[in-house]
Parts: sequence; C-alpha cells; structure tokens
Amino acid sequence: MDANFFDLSDETPVYVISVAAQLSGLHPQTLRQYDRLGLVSPGRTPGRGRLYSTRDIMMLRQVQRLSQEEGINLAGIKRILELENENLRLREENHRLRAELSMMRALIRYELPPA
Repeated sequence: MDANFFDLSDETPVYVISVAAQLSGLHPQTLRQYDRLGLVSPGRTPGRGRLYSTRDIMMLRQVQRLSQEEGINLAGIKRILELENENLRLREENHRLRAELSMMRALIRYELPPA
C-alpha cells in the first residue's frame, strides 16, 4: 500500500452529505441548495453523490454565519466568496511576482560589472 494513501488534506473530499450536514449544523437540503447556487461545490463520487472536504465544512459554516449573523442574502454571500477567492489568488500572484522580481534584481546585480 502507498505510504501516502492516508495523507488527507483539508481539500480531500471524505464526508457524505449526511455527515457534512451534521458537522456544519445545517440540513442536507440546505447543502444541496448551496451546491446548486455554487456557494459550496463538493467533490463527487463515481455515482455522483456529494463528498465534502473539511474545507467545504468550514465554508458551509461561513455561509451560515454570514446569512444568520450578518443578514446577508445568498447572492451577496456568493459575491463575497468570489471576491475573497479572487483576493487570495491575486495575493498569491503578487507574492510570486515579487519573488521573481527579487531574483531578477539579484541576477542583474551579479551580472553587471561594478561601477
């Protein structure tokens, strides 16, 4: 057996909908609605059943908190989640570009003769 077989990350889809509903404190029908709306998109089994990851459970809790505590409607929550994902993607790209720029500056300093 592969040594990494049981190395699960927060992204690994492992929870069936009934367990995910219990862990998130939501009704399974609510999870189906969130999936249809694209708020939380779980993995799928070969038979097309939903499998939720730990990250999905955390996202379900966040959607519920925004809805119940902040009074934000589902369309607003979807937009917030999209913007948060875009913000994360841009931060990662910014970090990568800064590292690349730093390396280029170091190469230029190394390759140019002293003034």
